[in-house]
Amino acid sequence: MSEANRTVVIGGGVIGAMCAYFLAKSGRAVTIVDQNAFGSGCSHGNCGYVSPSHVLPLCQPGALRNTLKVMFKKNSPFYIKPRLSPSLWSWFYKFSRQCNRRDMLATAAARHALLESSANLYPQILRDEHIECEFENVGLLFVFLSQHHFDDYAATNTLLTDEFGVSATPYDRDGLVALEPALKPVAAGAWHYECDSHLRPDRLLKGLRTVLTNLGVEIQENVKVQALRGEAGDCVACETSTGEIEGTSFVVATGPLTPFLNQHLGCRIPIQPGKGYSLTMPRPDNCPKIPMIFEEHRVAITPMQTGYRIGSTMEFAGYDTNLNRGRLNMLKSGAAHYLQDPYCETVEEEWFGWRPMTYDGRPFIDWTPKYSNVMLAAGHNMLGLSMATGTGKLVSELMNRETPHIDPSYYSLARMR
Repeated sequence: MSEANRTVVIGGGVIGAMCAYFLAKSGRAVTIVDQNAFGSGCSHGNCGYVSPSHVLPLCQPGALRNTLKVMFKKNSPFYIKPRLSPSLWSWFYKFSRQCNRRDMLATAAARHALLESSANLYPQILRDEHIECEFENVGLLFVFLSQHHFDDYAATNTLLTDEFGVSATPYDRDGLVALEPALKPVAAGAWHYECDSHLRPDRLLKGLRTVLTNLGVEIQENVKVQALRGEAGDCVACETSTGEIEGTSFVVATGPLTPFLNQHLGCRIPIQPGKGYSLTMPRPDNCPKIPMIFEEHRVAITPMQTGYRIGSTMEFAGYDTNLNRGRLNMLKSGAAHYLQDPYCETVEEEWFGWRPMTYDGRPFIDWTPKYSNVMLAAGHNMLGLSMATGTGKLVSELMNRETPHIDPSYYSLARMR
């Protein structure tokens, strides 16, 4: 491990952690610096899906019309807090321009490449590094109450099958209850993506921390990066709340906080924080076997070996730190439509996190304009966990001037122009 080749990874979430892992495995000395605790933020309380099925972005034909109907309603799963924010409305304008089939498929191809790569890498890494994080491959159910919505989804499944080889098995009401007895016999049916897996995110990050420490990675927590200092076109150090941290290369994996570093990156990164919520609790007596997304209510549930999580909703409220009790109640009431035993009264954790949302639904993984040795790896939307391993491998390949295993042009900053 060469100290003359030290990479500083700014951001200690799952993306930063996986970048650090692959860089350390390639022989680099690595320092992770995070303004909060390692593994906190959106990497902590999400639903833990490793989902190759999540190919399509939010920006689809018809999405703008559906969003406009509900976006200012406080009880909507998709809510925008009314306020004067030029960056937010610029983001939504660009989002609206992406809501067409051509751009949707282009983004889907970019997402598919990272999702497939990551899904293949996860089992290998968890096995090789002996990380116990309750990883299971039992698939993911997209459940529909309405027969109309269930039937309509067939077109989406056909698209995913034909374009990307990602297909689901349909279950009617009787077949669904036989597959998952925890459901009430009220749903019209579901689509089962057997390719999907799930894990417990906090245990993944705990295990990764041990692995990184054993690889010699230095982790500095509660240290805020305030600026990047450059010399002759290269960044030589990041200036932090506790002093300078020198490096020969840098990875910015700061998720939703990335726009705060815009002036130091040399461009405006169009990321908006999309606030999501979750409740973690003991497993209910009649606990589901398979993770599920309840499409009509935009609620997701994850049965874990040591607990149970209900999550989702999308709230564009800026960097708001309030825990909205109404949102948490919506998770419970949404699950109650579908499950016989939807939740426990004992709640172990009430949580929110800011998802790093890009207007086109794909991340940025690219060298930044201002410094030739600073790489951005941010903007993974709702798929940071699902894309983390593929992102880490790609970042390491690009930094080491190796042939990338997937096409990096998908994630270029040039698409903003």
